[in-house]
Formats: sequence, C-alpha cells, structure tokens
Amino acid sequence: MRSLEGFAESPLSMALNLTLQAEKDNLTLKEGNYGSRFYGWLFECHGFWYNVALIIPSALFLLYLGFQARKSFTKLTHGRSYIMISYYGCLWLVSLLNLAWCCLQAWECTPEKAVAWNVLSLFTTSGMLFLEVSLVAFLLQGNYASGLEALTRTFVVSGLIVGLDLLLKVIYLFGFGVPLFIDNNDQSHRVKWGLWVVHKLVLTAVYGFILFMYHSKWRERLPGRPAFYKYIIIMCCLNALALFACGLTGNGANFGFWLYGLTMIFYHALYLPLLYITFLADFFQEEDLHLENVYYSEMKDAGFFDADWE
Repeated sequence: MRSLEGFAESPLSMALNLTLQAEKDNLTLKEGNYGSRFYGWLFECHGFWYNVALIIPSALFLLYLGFQARKSFTKLTHGRSYIMISYYGCLWLVSLLNLAWCCLQAWECTPEKAVAWNVLSLFTTSGMLFLEVSLVAFLLQGNYASGLEALTRTFVVSGLIVGLDLLLKVIYLFGFGVPLFIDNNDQSHRVKWGLWVVHKLVLTAVYGFILFMYHSKWRERLPGRPAFYKYIIIMCCLNALALFACGLTGNGANFGFWLYGLTMIFYHALYLPLLYITFLADFFQEEDLHLENVYYSEMKDAGFFDADWE
C-alpha cells in the first residue's frame, strides 16, 4: 500500500498526469476552435440569413443538375448540338464555382484569405459573365444553332469580352489595390463603387438595347421565343437595380449598400436556374417530345392504332 502511495507521489506519476491534462486541454481547445470557426463561417461577416439565402438555392440547383445528369447527357448526345453540349458543360463548371463562392463567404472578412477570395471571386464572376454574354450571342444567331462555326464564333466573341473584363478587374485589384470584391460600406472606396457603376451601366445598356429592338422594326432579327424576352426583361431590371444601388452606396447611402447585397443574392442564387430554364430546359423538353413522336410513329407503323380507325 505504501509502495502504491509512493508511486502516486513520484515524479514519473506527476509527469504522466501533466501529460494527460495537457492532451485534454488541447482537445478541448481544438473543439472550441472548430466550434468558433463554424460559428464565424455561418453567422459572422454578412450574417446567417445572407449565407443561407446564397447557399441553399445554389446547392439545390447543383443537386438538381446531378439528378438530371444521366438523362441530360443522353439527350445531349442524341441531339448532337455542339452549342448545347458546350453550354451544359460550362453551366456545370460555373455552378460548382458559384457554390464554392457562396459557401466561402467568411473568406471575404478574413484578411489572411483576401487573395484567395479575390481569385475565387474573379473566376466565379467571369464564368457567370461568360454565360450571360454567350447566351445572348447563341440566341441572337437563331434557336439552337448547332454548327461548329457558330459555336466557335460565339465562344471567341464571348471570350474576348470576358477576357477584357477580367484583365481590367485584375489591374484594379492587384495593380491599384481596389477591393472590388470586399463588400463594405466604407466611403473611402469611391473608386470601387464608381467602377461597379460603369460595369452595371454597360450591362443595363446592352439589355435595354435588346428590349428596344423587340419594339422596333428590327424585331424580326430577334428570336421569337417568349422565354428569351422574359429573360432579357429580368436581367435588365436586375442590372438597373444594381446600378441604382451602386450609385447610392458610392454617395454614402446605407440603403444602397443593403440594396446592393440584395441584388447579389438574387444574382448568385437565382441566375443560374433562370439561365437553365431559359436556354436548356426547353431543349430537353423538345427532345422528349421528339422521342415521343418517334415512338408513336413506330407503333403506328406496326399497326397498334389500326383498330381506332375501324
């Protein structure tokens, strides 16, 4: 008994106890760090509801694409449209980038992650702008053009426009230190809000000009699809609202900053589903109708409907 008591009071026993206590403290500290990181990722920076409004629609849309992937791939290979195949692939890539951008909002408020956040924002916004430009170019060439020449011409023009936009953003970001993607209501960054005003003004002017063409003698040059017309109206209104918000924020109005955040939610959470509904959903639906007509013709040739005529 005395030997056990002596061992408990020995230096070896005390060292073991200190080691165990240190490991326990480290484990508790790590659990606390994980909890604080999760809390900061979800609740800090722009807030809980802002993050939820971005992440949930983006994740649901990506899940929808995943569930429809096999069926969509079959229809794309059957249709053999180079534009649709390329555009569907671009939509997948941009959707993944956009979901990462929505989930990593905490990087925006972390100085150590500023470069990573700027790079991610550059790729995400450039990808979405490429889809915007190419969609308008695709539809202006006629419904579902499938030639390699049309695909090459559209992608070259879209790539040049997006490349110029990307180059200017890189110059202002890393050359002049303008925090284009760090959204705060700091009035010292008037240059930033001025640049966003010019950016939104150009987009609003483009969509507004297309709307003007719909009500002019050049109407016949545009596709007659109602979905395309509704898409142009929605994008024109959204960019006009963002233009108004940037102008207000640049002049010191807090309401303008709140309105700009709302337009960012609409754009990153709902633009890709809108684009899918406008451009790809009808294509897949038309392929379904085409297959149904083929099956009906085969059954009719086989005599399945002869009794209906007797």
